[in-house]
Amino acid sequence: MYRTISLIFILFILVPAGAVMIVEFCPDPYLYGDEDEYLVLEGNGFLDGIKVSDGEGGFRFPEFSRISGKLVVARNGMAYAEVHGTAPDYEIFDSSPGIPDVIRSGNMQLSNTGDELLLYNGPDLRQKISWPGEVSCRQGQVHFLENGVWDPRVLMIGQTRISPALFEDVSGTAFVAPDSSFTAFKEITGSAREEILVNVYEFSSPAMAEELIKAEERGVRVTVLLEGGPVGGISSGERSVVFMMNRSGIPVYQMVNSGSAHAPYRYNHAKYMVIDHRALFLTSENFKTHGFPPEGQSGNRGYGVILYDPALAAYFHSIYEQDIGGNWIVPLAGKEGELEEPEKGVYDVEFEAFSFEGARVTPVISPDTSSLICDLIRGAQESIDIEQAYIKKSGENDQNPFLYEVLNASERGVTVRVLLDSYWFSVEGDDDNDEMVEFINIHARSGNLPLEARCAALGKGDPEKVHNKGVIVDGRKVLVSSINWNLNSPTFNREAGVIIDHPEAGAYFSRVFECDWEAAGNPVSYGGPDVTKIVVALVVIAGLTIFYLFRRKR
Repeated sequence: MYRTISLIFILFILVPAGAVMIVEFCPDPYLYGDEDEYLVLEGNGFLDGIKVSDGEGGFRFPEFSRISGKLVVARNGMAYAEVHGTAPDYEIFDSSPGIPDVIRSGNMQLSNTGDELLLYNGPDLRQKISWPGEVSCRQGQVHFLENGVWDPRVLMIGQTRISPALFEDVSGTAFVAPDSSFTAFKEITGSAREEILVNVYEFSSPAMAEELIKAEERGVRVTVLLEGGPVGGISSGERSVVFMMNRSGIPVYQMVNSGSAHAPYRYNHAKYMVIDHRALFLTSENFKTHGFPPEGQSGNRGYGVILYDPALAAYFHSIYEQDIGGNWIVPLAGKEGELEEPEKGVYDVEFEAFSFEGARVTPVISPDTSSLICDLIRGAQESIDIEQAYIKKSGENDQNPFLYEVLNASERGVTVRVLLDSYWFSVEGDDDNDEMVEFINIHARSGNLPLEARCAALGKGDPEKVHNKGVIVDGRKVLVSSINWNLNSPTFNREAGVIIDHPEAGAYFSRVFECDWEAAGNPVSYGGPDVTKIVVALVVIAGLTIFYLFRRKR
């Protein structure tokens, strides 16, 4: 009896591994000498006979080694642990007695620009991956296999791998800037009793900092995560606000490249808060005065939403914990100085915050699930209304994946309207919003399509500029997000958004869009310099110059 059981056991452990494959590798990591280079195998069973090679060197596994799921083999186990926070299952070169070694032959080191990985089971070649070829070369990129496809999206070292999720029967409050953004922020922070987690690209509003300080003073744990290297650097106004929060006991952190740690995202560009494990506050606006002006004062046009659902809050809480937990996160020290001043323009509030219940909510997290925006556009049946800070052509064939889907939608008969910012820095160049509006309208005319683009009306009675990243589909599905329509934002940044599926929420944002769209039908007054006065001045100068030259000739 015992001999039979022992024989069965021996036969079981000697069953060769079935369908072992390389499912992930990183040939060009960030550490000097690529010491943290690694690959991942996936399968189940006994590893005898499994060999991995790059054509010059390779390795096999010690006798009786097994695999159950995924198995990590790193060039240097200590270097891998330094970057990833956990030790690999095996290492190629002996760096630590606590990490098992594979049995290597030759010198296997993957070339950054071009090489191959070969996986053998006995004498049989079972898998071959070549680059360039199956994958493209980029420092810090992790190449991974999903559903039989290599690199369905760009994945950099340290980035999360979040799957799409759907939350049902969510209640919430919709709001827009500048009308009701600060009021919404003040009410939700004022309701916090346990914890507020803040993740925002830039934070320079003293009034918003004061609300968080009040929460801290009544016993709420407040933590703030910022981008450590925003475009133009951290402003003096932001450092002053950070100083205020530091002094009150609120810890403020920044995502940066620090020592051997390399930030996993080009920019931490998200704009959200998680409150008490029960609510999510998410907006297109940075925590700056022109995104959250006092009621009755002018500022940006932006969308925002507060969503009440413990499961949704937990989803974003998990993302926050992963983003703030890396070794690329360091404390940010503020500096006492001059605080940011509110906008001086007066604005008549048109859109108070609006509450709704029973919504379906889909998070959109960049770069993990930003492709859901393409899915949203592809699913449109009747209409798409888009209000953006800008749209840039980029990527393959100088195209933008979101714009590509929008043009396709119009070609299948969906009515599309595109509204872009017209502040002076959005229209003064040779390839920015006014040229994009012209491009879209020419495309519409050439194909006789239900498609139109406009530059927004700004200034007195209207928002100061459009900083929105909003999309409304069929009047009921609304994207509220931080994701700009360029290549970098959905591909390399940490961004956050939600798609809200609810007819009344859709109607609320549609009314806002309609107001902005109709205003844009009038002559556009670009923000910044007074264009009319400049033109008149140039005409007068030209006239005087001609008169002067004429007098000289006489």
